Amino acid sequence: MSGSPKYSTVTVAPAYARLEAQRRRAREAQRRRQRAQRENERAEQAARRAAETTARRERARAGAARRETELANRRAAREQAHVQGVRQEQAAADARRLAEVRQLLDRIRAEESEVRALRQRLAELEAGVGRAEDVGGAIEELRGRVVVLGRDGDSQGRDADQGAVMAGLESRLAVIGADARAQDPQGYQNCVDLLGELRTAARPGAETRFRALLGTVEHALARHAATARERAAEERRRAERAHEAERAAQERAAVLEAAGQAEAEAERERLAATFTEAEDRLRVVRGPVEEAANEARELSDLELAERIEAALAAVTDRLAAGAAPEALRAVAALEDLLVGAEARLDELQLAYTRRMDLAQALQDAMLGEGFAFTGGDDQDGRLLLNFERPSGAMYRTTITTDGGGTPLLVYQVDGEPDVTLRPEPDGAVCDRTEDLLERVHEAIVVRDGFVPGELTWQGKPPGRQARQVPGAGEWRWTR
Repeated sequence: MSGSPKYSTVTVAPAYARLEAQRRRAREAQRRRQRAQRENERAEQAARRAAETTARRERARAGAARRETELANRRAAREQAHVQGVRQEQAAADARRLAEVRQLLDRIRAEESEVRALRQRLAELEAGVGRAEDVGGAIEELRGRVVVLGRDGDSQGRDADQGAVMAGLESRLAVIGADARAQDPQGYQNCVDLLGELRTAARPGAETRFRALLGTVEHALARHAATARERAAEERRRAERAHEAERAAQERAAVLEAAGQAEAEAERERLAATFTEAEDRLRVVRGPVEEAANEARELSDLELAERIEAALAAVTDRLAAGAAPEALRAVAALEDLLVGAEARLDELQLAYTRRMDLAQALQDAMLGEGFAFTGGDDQDGRLLLNFERPSGAMYRTTITTDGGGTPLLVYQVDGEPDVTLRPEPDGAVCDRTEDLLERVHEAIVVRDGFVPGELTWQGKPPGRQARQVPGAGEWRWTR
């Protein structure tokens, strides 16, 4: 016989349906256990990451505290160095002022006891300068005493030695020093001018003018020294304020830098934690994902296999690129895909098992009718079975499913002589082949729990009567 393929849809008997439901429940339970195991692994990894993060943060806090302590120590050292420098400058200034007082004291012509007392006080102040004590006020008080004592002594010898007086005054201006000249240039110039006038008055007959100018010169020298000292002190205060402002600016900059470093470190830590989480979650799911892709190929769902492989590649590519947030999103999508893929694979596996069971039932039934099994194959979700009758007729049988998932038997018969072609509308009749396949179907129903439906083909004549297949609850069309 040769002709168009013959088709028969297959339903399952209640017993097989119950067996299949039991298999489905078993696979669902297995999947739940697998998902629970993966969830446990992810939870363990999350706990480990949290512990590592806590340890890193503790180390970071300890490091920050250590750096803060080091910064405070450096600030204290700088402050101490600055204070020490200020004290040294002040001590040097005090030493210069005491040297001026000593020079003034050396020129005094007065009672020995009075001079001795002033020298003793001078020695005490010099010792105080060596101990870095604040003796500025005491120096000025001593200077005043020396000036008063010197003025009293000079009043006795001004007329006799105007030259010595001039030399003493010029020496006092020199002792005040170049620093004072820079601090109070106007006062210095005033002193120079007054000394010039006093030198002009140092001649016979101008004693009154000389004595009058002498007090003015002494006052100008004292004022010049005091002004220079005050301006020097003001400069020191300005320098101190500038130092304080600079130190405050440095501290603010240090705080901002530390904040920026902390923020950058937090961002690096967040990205590192995200990257590690993506790696850990991929490590948990990678094996099941690869198994699912392989199973999808084995069950001939190439589209599903390619989707799984593409999702896996999306994760590994982003990890290789160091794109932590994108990798984490990709691995989450992969996890979701795996759940749906496993459900799909369960149904594919049940369908495959159903086809295999149906193939075994068909093979047993065909052998029972005298057929010889000559081989088979599994191609793209279809089972191909080849049988041969003793007459040499070949029956190529395909077990597949229709669009709704219902099993379908397709027979391609070559070599049977019972095909009679009649003019339409009667159609083509395959009496003996149809009877043979009906018997095969009846055997399948009786023994294996599958119920093949009506056998049909293109050109089958209408109006054929139906007969019930024993135990099937189905009807078959007969002549």
